[in-house]
Amino acid sequence: MEKQPHNQRQIWRLFTTFLKIGAFTFGGGYAMIPLIQREASEKNHWISDEDILDIVAIAESTPGPIAINAATFVGYKTSGFPGAAAATLGVVLPSFTVIFIISFVLEQFQHIQAVQFAFNGIRAGVLALIVSALYAMYRQCPKYPVSYCIMAGSFIAAALLQVNVLLVIILCGTAGLISASVMNRRAKK
Repeated sequence: MEKQPHNQRQIWRLFTTFLKIGAFTFGGGYAMIPLIQREASEKNHWISDEDILDIVAIAESTPGPIAINAATFVGYKTSGFPGAAAATLGVVLPSFTVIFIISFVLEQFQHIQAVQFAFNGIRAGVLALIVSALYAMYRQCPKYPVSYCIMAGSFIAAALLQVNVLLVIILCGTAGLISASVMNRRAKK
């Protein structure tokens, strides 16, 4: 992906476009991808539809939220580092502002019992959303005995043995590579 030369108007347009996407999209980063595609590819012609697929693949495989990574990549592709900074700031600013305001308000009212009950309900709702995401990921996971062993082992390591999550991810990736290698060798025989 080659970056194009940048100008102030284009950088401002990147900022305002991603500010709008960040402010009016609910449902997380994956919900932003269609809007990013429409704004960056169809409406502004900054990138092609093929670039969107590459950007989503890269954004999913790099650390951090997918929407922020996608905004950064679109901005960089469009206007280099200044574009990346503008798009990233634009997509992050609405969430940061809302969270900042909520934290300030919460600090002022956290002693009120109704607020405490409301947050107990929110925690229960978040737990349900996490379980729902877990179920969706389970449906997409390959159904091999090795996959179940890796899943169980990573749960035991992270939840019960308090092993660092980064180490668990590295070990899971290593186990996946080893099992794929063994399966490929068996298939060739």
